[in-house]
Amino acid sequence: MKQVALGIDIGGTDTKCGFVHKTGKVYCESSISTTTQGESFENYLNNLYNEVETARKNCPEELELVGIGVGAPNGNYFNGCIEFAPNLPWKGVIRIAQLMSEKWKLPATLTNDANAAALGEMLFGTAKGMKDFIVITLGTGVGSGIVIGGNMVYGHDGFAGELGHVIIKENGRDCGCGRKGCLEAYCSANGIRRTVFELLEQKNTPSVLRDISFNELTSAKIYEAAIEGDHIAREAFRYTGKILGRALADFVTFSSPEAIILFGGLAKSGELIRKPTEEEMENSMLHCFKNKVKVLLSSMDEGNVAVMGSAALAWHEKDKK
Repeated sequence: MKQVALGIDIGGTDTKCGFVHKTGKVYCESSISTTTQGESFENYLNNLYNEVETARKNCPEELELVGIGVGAPNGNYFNGCIEFAPNLPWKGVIRIAQLMSEKWKLPATLTNDANAAALGEMLFGTAKGMKDFIVITLGTGVGSGIVIGGNMVYGHDGFAGELGHVIIKENGRDCGCGRKGCLEAYCSANGIRRTVFELLEQKNTPSVLRDISFNELTSAKIYEAAIEGDHIAREAFRYTGKILGRALADFVTFSSPEAIILFGGLAKSGELIRKPTEEEMENSMLHCFKNKVKVLLSSMDEGNVAVMGSAALAWHEKDKK
């Protein structure tokens, strides 16, 4: 019988789950819709429980559950609650860790999705063996998970590490959080789309991106254009990397990490985003930190990293005890 942790990643559309061995091997992944149960968390939890137990029953390996880790937007590690998550169907405060622990009769721990990604990197990914690092998730938004001395940084209220909402341009672009000039407004997948359209308006340079509407434009299409040598696409990546690099130079000053790891859809562009980010970070770095901090790309498979990261939370809690 193999000991595994149940990793649960709650997204705005779907909830993914799977059983993860301490070596990082994932068994019997599955998913359910987050939204089809409406606003009833009880119905959602019952459906999730049935899906998980069916997957465990049908798994060719015999599995023993040792704990549950949950990654979710607005997930608070300290009280185990999802608090006022705008993109989830349940309103207010949901005592998710307690309810799942009661359902499975096992310890359950909750954190936000970016922190889960950082724990996944530490146990299974690029940060394996590191004690001080920062994970920056470059997806629909910009998230971050900060690890110092081998421990996640949660702050006094459980919400530390919202580096995507550091203001990097006074009176800059509107951000989804309601403020202006946040890092997320420039370095997320949506941010680079906005950069492309600003460049197209400012320049007469020929570009294949001129024939794509804003709603149809994706970071993947910008990447494809850049690989083909499109000047607008390449300039968008350089601009995005410069802004991210300047921000990372500031982040280094408060935790002196060994590395900063880029993860998420935009990070799939590889050197197009990593190289200008690292160059600008070094140019902007306080002298005592120069040439000490690596900018790395995640080595984890994005397909199941959310499940692995959530399960890593459960393994991390078990090891602490």
